[in-house]
Amino acid sequence: MNTEIKTVGVIGLGSMGMGAAKSCINAGLDVFGFDLNPKALEELQQFGAKGVSESALEYASKLDAVLILVVNAQQVNSVLFESGLASSLKPETAIMVSATMASDDAKSIGEKLNQHQLIMLDAPVSGGALKAANGEMTVMASGSQVAFDKLKPLLDATATKVYKIGEEIGLGSTVKIIHQILAGVHIAAAAEAMALAARANIPLELMYDIVTNAAGNSWMFENRMKHVLDGDYSPNSMVDIFVKDLGLVADTAQNLDFPLPLSSTALEMFTKASNAGFGKEDDSAVIKIFEGIKLPGVGE
Repeated sequence: MNTEIKTVGVIGLGSMGMGAAKSCINAGLDVFGFDLNPKALEELQQFGAKGVSESALEYASKLDAVLILVVNAQQVNSVLFESGLASSLKPETAIMVSATMASDDAKSIGEKLNQHQLIMLDAPVSGGALKAANGEMTVMASGSQVAFDKLKPLLDATATKVYKIGEEIGLGSTVKIIHQILAGVHIAAAAEAMALAARANIPLELMYDIVTNAAGNSWMFENRMKHVLDGDYSPNSMVDIFVKDLGLVADTAQNLDFPLPLSSTALEMFTKASNAGFGKEDDSAVIKIFEGIKLPGVGE
């Protein structure tokens, strides 16, 4: 295995990106962090980053690998190509692209990176902020064996599960989109159940305790409905992210002429929450679409 990677650039220091960057530092890699948020840059610098900046161009020549943890394909294209980064990186630099995007977008990005003699791993991730901070993400990746080999130190630092879906760029993105059906539907169903409990005057703390100790529990219920109990909708993953992700699910299903009734309903719920002004709140705020109920920390 190629373990020459020593210097990693992490682009996107949100809840997942920050955790991944810190995990790389903990693993002994030299990390450079890039984000438009000055507070995130300061936090990573204090944690031990070798350098931080709003733009990766400043340190492009120093990077052996790049991890991109942004929201969508548009942002990936912006940080790689519109910025001029791709043309500034050393040939054969490995790029781990971890946005949730359509398969065709991943393929297009891979083709453009190849023109710059850069190596792409189509590698969406899951696990949430806590697992990212602990280096325990799940990675669902596709790409050449060279890409997996080159990025092994980075993958070892950030993930406990790395699934090799295949060599074709786009397969990793497709698996992540399928996974997002479950994530989005579970949140929507959890919100619906807790909203009904509120309407029936069942104490939400009691309902939460029962479900988390019974067969109806899910990781999403346990994690997201705790936000509802706390009345805290500070975003780790926003409502608008699931509008985007479930929109990708719908597009994928349409391309395959395949019906997805549950995810379609969940998309409608998240879209309604976004239109009601909750788009930038935690995705658990989808529960706010239900009228006539009282929620902790939320006015009637």
